[in-house]
Amino acid sequence: MFQRMMSGTLGPVLVVVTALMVIWYGFAVFLNTPWQNDKNTRAEVVMAPMEFVGATLSQKRPLLPGPHQIAAELFKTTVQTPPTSKKSLIFHGWITLSSTVLGFAFGTLLGIVLAVAIVHNQTSNRSLMPWIIASQTVPIIAIAPMVIVVLNAVGISGIVPKALISTYLSFFPIVVGMVKGLRAPEAIQLDLVHTYSASPWQTFWKLRWPMAMPYLFTSMKVGIAAALVGAVVAELPTGSAGGYGARLLAGSYYGQTIQIWSALIAAATLAALLVLAVGLTERLVNASMGARP
Repeated sequence: MFQRMMSGTLGPVLVVVTALMVIWYGFAVFLNTPWQNDKNTRAEVVMAPMEFVGATLSQKRPLLPGPHQIAAELFKTTVQTPPTSKKSLIFHGWITLSSTVLGFAFGTLLGIVLAVAIVHNQTSNRSLMPWIIASQTVPIIAIAPMVIVVLNAVGISGIVPKALISTYLSFFPIVVGMVKGLRAPEAIQLDLVHTYSASPWQTFWKLRWPMAMPYLFTSMKVGIAAALVGAVVAELPTGSAGGYGARLLAGSYYGQTIQIWSALIAAATLAALLVLAVGLTERLVNASMGARP
């Protein structure tokens, strides 16, 4: 049975997860030991080795919390706390999700439009592509506060400024992926549609667009994760407005490392669910287009 489990996908995954947990707990004990030693010295307390290890893994403000502490915090802030409470990760997750989805929608639309212009117009290709690449060299952590402050100064606040930061990060992979996809048809395929006197629109809709679908959804998976990162970064300057970014900022202010790590895990889980949602949409679209599974 063990060999059968290891030959599949579950066994290796469990081995990797177990190894990561062991390493994590080892680092947690190592990093939390100095503070525990100092506390025991001041209190003149001598602990047995196992008792000492347990103490390092049960600190209220550890340097590195153990996985069980993060799991307990996640359970407390998702199940035991009402979703409408500002202490609930569901409450903050909804705020981050709203900015992410709106920004991703803008980024996808912008990326597709730019890709179509680049592929079908040589001037756009030469003029737009260098600027699109250069735009990604600016650190998002530097421009996000400026964008939020400037837009708030002109009366634009709420979800829109944060969504624009998500758009900024998500449109780039979609542009690159769609340009690659729209250029995927080979010369012989283009010659064939020209033989049938297909118009540029028919060539785009019947040939280029279907062949670009795998590239589009692959880039969308990258884009949706980048959009979430943009939303979290954009929430940092907003302070108590809500979202995982505000949760991380509050945790850093008060030294609540368990709160910080739980927000990080929640954000990573949300990103994984969004990527899965894009993957499910890809399957549905491929099925509607007659693609084989």
